Amino acid sequence: MERLQKVLAHRGVASRRKSETLISEGRVTVNGKVIKELGVKVSATDHIEVDGVPVYQEQPVYFLFYKPRGVISAVSDDKKRRVVTDYFPHVMERIFPVGRLDYDTSGALLMTNDGEFANLLMHPKHEMTKTYVAKIKGTPHANDLKKLRTGIVIEHRKTAPASYKILSVDRKKGTSIVELVIKEGRNHQVKKMFEAVGYPVIKLKREKVGELTLQGLTSGDYRELTKKEVSQLYVAAKKD
Repeated sequence: MERLQKVLAHRGVASRRKSETLISEGRVTVNGKVIKELGVKVSATDHIEVDGVPVYQEQPVYFLFYKPRGVISAVSDDKKRRVVTDYFPHVMERIFPVGRLDYDTSGALLMTNDGEFANLLMHPKHEMTKTYVAKIKGTPHANDLKKLRTGIVIEHRKTAPASYKILSVDRKKGTSIVELVIKEGRNHQVKKMFEAVGYPVIKLKREKVGELTLQGLTSGDYRELTKKEVSQLYVAAKKD
């Protein structure tokens, strides 16, 4: 027996917090009975519906997706823009992105229907390392970028220490390529970090999530994770 909100999250309906909201709003039924109380426990044989739609137990699936620029990290969009799930037409499970990448940022994004897995990786205490490569304006001075290592204040809150590496500098064009590794996942964080030290981002790509790379993938492609990779992500998240 497990709590209803945990089951909904695990089956990919929504995050646990959002599932609690669905329950409180009376949108969830168990065996035909509306449930509004949080903490109610259900079994694998109970029939659960959300807004009248049955919620079935799915086998968990895990994918690494190379998100193109100009795509929303969501399962739907009220403005009819392209979303990440549009690239998975043959996947029958109700998958969703683990976290998000900005609309104009490309790169590595995990997709799954396993809510517990997603919550673990996104939890502030366990957030995975994420490696970005940014094309920035200007030639960065070492003293400026050193601030990224100790953390800088963005919107009244200090960032966690990050690591960086200058990959190349084009003095003629006045641009540079810098690799940045962070553990947090705040909104537009990488762009805001570079902006705060005086080097606006021109183009941004997430190269790695944990130790998973985009090797072998082109923009818009995806691959299923191996059991070993899923286990390694669990272990790394709990360790972090």
